[in-house]
Amino acid sequence: MSADQDRQAASGERVTYLVVDGENIDATLGMSLLERKPRPEERPRWERVMQGARKLWDPGSGRKTKGLFFLNGSNGHLPFSFVAALRGFDYQVVPLSGPARVKVVDVGIQRTLDAILEQGHGDVVLATHDIDFLDQLRALLADDRRVAVLCFRELLSAGLHELEEQGLQIVDLEDDFQAFNAPLPRLRIIELDSFDPTRYL
Repeated sequence: MSADQDRQAASGERVTYLVVDGENIDATLGMSLLERKPRPEERPRWERVMQGARKLWDPGSGRKTKGLFFLNGSNGHLPFSFVAALRGFDYQVVPLSGPARVKVVDVGIQRTLDAILEQGHGDVVLATHDIDFLDQLRALLADDRRVAVLCFRELLSAGLHELEEQGLQIVDLEDDFQAFNAPLPRLRIIELDSFDPTRYL
């Protein structure tokens, strides 16, 4: 643990790590909701996501929030205008590369969550729908961290939904963080008390 981390732990300062699985969010938006590649204006407004993460647990407290945005750079190219925009919104961009058979973004995020656990402090907002992080999230919850998954709720892996019993908070990108400029074409389960049949007539 660094001297800075020691001071944070000793002072009780809480840090939120906003960890973004960029591939998963984009693929889920495109394949499961839009059924095509999203246009730039249809993608999440990442500045709103950062603002939402800052306010999630301690509104108005000025809680330190560190954004880590993971990208797959295995093809040797990066979307530099997008990277520049993310940096302007206070994200650290983490472009990873590796063999074709390796899910480099998933492995990088797994290692990052392990490191957050090992350093002894830090709460986590993880933007993904992927079950591959189940063990790391379970370990963070067992260590009394505040942990949230940021997603489209109805498309989240069932295994991650099960962690709600252990304290996992599920945050909806569209409903809770208002991360989109226009409503998305989502099919959701409707609570009977709020069902309005006239919408279907």
